[in-house]
Formats: sequence, C-alpha cells, structure tokens
Amino acid sequence: MFSGNILKIYGSDIYRDLIEIKNRRPLIHHIMNYVVMNDAANVTLAIGASPIMAHAIEEVEELAAVADAIYINIGTLDSHWIPSMVALAKAASRNKKPLILDPVGAGATRLRTETTIRILREAEVTILKGNGGEIAAIAGSRDLVKGVDSLGEANVDIVEKVAMEFNTTVFASGPVDVISDGSRYAEIRGGSELSRYVTGMGCMLGSIVSAFAAVNKDPLRASIDGSVFFKRAAELASRRAREPGSFRVELINAIYYISLDHLRDVEVEIRSRRSSQ
Repeated sequence: MFSGNILKIYGSDIYRDLIEIKNRRPLIHHIMNYVVMNDAANVTLAIGASPIMAHAIEEVEELAAVADAIYINIGTLDSHWIPSMVALAKAASRNKKPLILDPVGAGATRLRTETTIRILREAEVTILKGNGGEIAAIAGSRDLVKGVDSLGEANVDIVEKVAMEFNTTVFASGPVDVISDGSRYAEIRGGSELSRYVTGMGCMLGSIVSAFAAVNKDPLRASIDGSVFFKRAAELASRRAREPGSFRVELINAIYYISLDHLRDVEVEIRSRRSSQ
C-alpha cells in the first residue's frame, strides 16, 4: 500500500513470491565462478528453483530460450568465459528473460570493470547486484575493492546514479542493502556477522535474487524479496551455528525451511527518489 511517497512491502508479500518459486520451480541458468558454483546450485535448489551451470558459448542461445532467469557472475573471469557471458547476456535480452549481473571484483582490475560495463552497455541488465565497493567502482569511485571484497558501502546517491546511467535496478549489498531503480529505493538491514567468514555469500545471494526475479517481474520488488529472504536466512542460521563452517550448512538449511512465521515481522519501505521528494 502507498502512504504518501512510501510503498510498504510486508513479509506476506515476500512469502507469496516464495511459494510461487516452489510451485513453478523456475530454471535459473548460471554462468558463474567455480569457487562458489556448488553452493550457488545448492541454495537455488533449497529455495525451490532449478539450477543449471553452463559456460559453453555453443549452448547459450538454447539455454536462454528455456531458462526463466539468467545469472551472470564474473568471479572467475578469463578470456574463455567473457565471450560466453556477453553472448548469454545478449541472448537473455533477445528472449526478454530477467538478466542478473554480479560484477564480482569490479574496481579491483581493469578487466573486471570493463567487462561489467560492456555487458551493461550491450545487453538489457535487469538487476545489477554487487557489493557496495563494486557498485561504487562502476559509478567511478576507486580504492573501494580489495580482491573481491568491499572496502566501502554504496549510499543511495551512488546506487541511484548507476541505476539511472544504465537503466537498470541496482542492488548494493552490505550490512545495509541499498536497492534502487532510479525512481524508487529501499534500504534493508539485518543478516549475520558470520557471513563475512564464508566465501561467496554475495554470489549465493545472486542466485536467490535470480529465483525471485523469475517470478516477480518488478526488479525492485524481486531484489527486495531476495535481500530480506537472504538476510533472514542468515539470521536463522546464526542461531544454530557458532562457526563459519556450520553456518554455511545452516544457511542452506534455513533457505530450505523458511516459513511465513519467519517473515511475519518484515516491513520494508520503498521510497521515491530523494531528489524528487
């Protein structure tokens, strides 16, 4: 419901989309880094979607035609994968499929930043999901990424700037997730401190966002769904685990068992662009 310039999203709204995922079992095609490929497949299965991990350029057209969402993650980038990623991004656009791009390490090297910008320029990216440092790097800031880790957080102004420049929805993850499509924005808090000790948390988040994007055609809403759901799963996992290894296992378990009861207290505000208020 709207209240002035504010739209509120409740846990029941997110749960409705979650049930749609479980009922439809959307196919999520991943081109993603092999460091986290197994975990990404597992969280996709746990939420109720169906993952496929394929990198060959010869099959991107066929897979883009049948997949319900496309997730491109540049974490282990090389000269063999880049043509496949660009071809898949273009195929996703031609087939009008939700395209989620994760610019892992953008800002750390020229290759990563330029590949990200190329995909953003040559395809219709539905959701650009990265950590705060990566999004800030795409906006032109420097020295906010070390390896693939963020050294800073993107604020609403930076996220809006990137969203407007590339005509996409931007999701900057961190202790506070910031999401904007250039005209609306939301900030989501929560999660667990243990997340910082498990590699690939952002990559797994990308799989979750892709699953929601497959069933909710509003990229901002799908991004909020993924943010809230993943943070709540991390909170539930941290109640059962005290160490990073067990936390990783309990995170997958939580993604599998989250119910409406776990989301009842959720209330997220979507606000109009600050410059227009």
